[in-house]
Amino acid sequence: MSTTASTSSNNLTFTAIVKSFFESYSKTPQKLKIIDLFLIYTFVTGVIVFTYCCLVGTYPFNSFLSAFISTVGCFVLTTCLRIQINPINNFAKTISIERAFTDYLLCNLILHLVVFNFLG
Repeated sequence: MSTTASTSSNNLTFTAIVKSFFESYSKTPQKLKIIDLFLIYTFVTGVIVFTYCCLVGTYPFNSFLSAFISTVGCFVLTTCLRIQINPINNFAKTISIERAFTDYLLCNLILHLVVFNFLG
């Protein structure tokens, strides 16, 4: 009997947490939501690349590594951009949005030049 009450209590707590998360996330600026969508897309792409590698094989191993490094690097760089653009973060107030985006583009260019060079 106590496990049923405990499970019910956990479900209410989980429901409250999810509801609180969505209420809080609804206050997030639109530009951060767009970045979050791109992060989800990049993460799913990385999962697809890794799953393909596990199921089919890694015959062109450089291609697999290039694709996986590209998705991981892009995810990390986009996360850094999100942190810099987020108005809640106080440490990033000295960096303008334009500077953060320019740094992001430059780092992405370098990342993809390295990935392209690694392909052979």
